[in-house]
Amino acid sequence: MSKTKTTETAKRGRRVVAGSKRQAVLAMRDAKRNSGIEIKRGRPRKQVTVEVDVVAKTKTVKSKAVAADVNEA
Repeated sequence: MSKTKTTETAKRGRRVVAGSKRQAVLAMRDAKRNSGIEIKRGRPRKQVTVEVDVVAKTKTVKSKAVAADVNEA
């Protein structure tokens, strides 16, 4: 008795429904991947901006004007 193997392809994964939201998302991912954008898993990290208070150092300006004597009047 000889055994014959039959090859059947098992359908795995989600079925393809044309015009569905999932197909649109997959098409957008493919477009990003083809344009060179790196796709990573998960939610992107929130970019944190750091605010730093900077105190400006200013030179004191001395007036060259002659100081008026207030006491003389």
